[in-house]
Amino acid sequence: MSDHKIETKCIQSGYEPGNGEPRVLPIYQSTTYRYTSGEHLAKLFDLEASGHMYTRISNPTVDAVENKIADLEGGVGAMCTSSGQAANFIAIFNIASAGDNFLCLTSIYGGSVNLFGVTMKRMGIEARFITPDVPDEEIEKLIDDRTRCIFGETIANPALKVFDIERYANLAHKYNMPLIVDNTFATPVFCRPFEFGADIVTHSTTKYMDGQATVVGGVIVDSGNFDWEAAGKYPELTEPDDSYHGVVYTKQFGNAAYITKARTQLMRDLGATPQPLAVFLLNQGLGSLHVRVERHFKNAMAVAEYLEKHDMVESVSFPSLPSSPDYELTKKYLPNGSCGVISFVIKGGRETAMKFMDSLELAEIVVHVADARTSVLHPASTTHRQLTDEQLIDCGISPGLIRFSVGIENIDDIIADIDKAFSKIK
Repeated sequence: MSDHKIETKCIQSGYEPGNGEPRVLPIYQSTTYRYTSGEHLAKLFDLEASGHMYTRISNPTVDAVENKIADLEGGVGAMCTSSGQAANFIAIFNIASAGDNFLCLTSIYGGSVNLFGVTMKRMGIEARFITPDVPDEEIEKLIDDRTRCIFGETIANPALKVFDIERYANLAHKYNMPLIVDNTFATPVFCRPFEFGADIVTHSTTKYMDGQATVVGGVIVDSGNFDWEAAGKYPELTEPDDSYHGVVYTKQFGNAAYITKARTQLMRDLGATPQPLAVFLLNQGLGSLHVRVERHFKNAMAVAEYLEKHDMVESVSFPSLPSSPDYELTKKYLPNGSCGVISFVIKGGRETAMKFMDSLELAEIVVHVADARTSVLHPASTTHRQLTDEQLIDCGISPGLIRFSVGIENIDDIIADIDKAFSKIK
């Protein structure tokens, strides 16, 4: 981990060219690698030597970007995946087996709710959902000797609830288990969850890290701080792995045991591998991450303040607004900025909200957020179209809710576009 500031890390970390080597990270578009002896290759397969054996497991281009992201978050290692969903799945599956369970906040991304509550349930791993503000004593009633971790999002998508990282880290550690935090919306520029006690961080790199809606990807970062042996309930890491001739990850890899097992066992077996070209493009986005997210946030703050004063807006959800119920948590965890995504409710319900969305010109209707371009979505008429108004309310989406991902265009143009759309629905 370097001593540079995060702005410098975004540009410089991960890849250090030698004398006469390419200044820009090369794309190692190769599935395989050459060796001068079978003995060396055998050592790679026995995890006795470092190096690349097959791109499904590791690749020089991907390795460089993993090192950069680990440095950005302050971790001992990282593993890129083919998507954010794959990252969250592997992050939990790495330490959970059939019969185990984990705690999860209800306010997280809907795709993760389905992954945890439906797909992983079929695998025999139970997600026990909790609301963000439930008292500790109620949470503790859900913890037993098969509970393996707690999972939450720094800033929930799309609820925009701020996760009380320190509180849940303390609670997790009280029961000798790790806290896993999805830091996608905040990015390490605005929040580094390890500094508040989190143990594992994930990202959908598809969002702000890429920033151009170019490549789907994910990443898992290991803090190296959790003591798996002392916890006494993670045989996946502390007992021999028969698939690698009895290697014990905590003995052989120390504080990098978790991320090493994720790569050498689960990435090997599941193959949720990012392609070198995709990770090269991700690295291009990381180089400007610190500049972009600051502009995203500055623009979003201006839009949120504008919307809060508009007579056609019923409510605005944006964690950095002083009126936000999570404002104190935002000041603690996100003092320099939160994100560029806003949710707001338009008076008039579903039809008015749909008409507003259709009236926007600069903001584009897309099923995506955190792009450099401003985008908009009306969940009740699109992603959640099949639900009744009553069902929408039950899952936290009112019929008039608009999700607005503020881009990095000129703020005057963004607000003018919103103002024009409002004038068309009056």
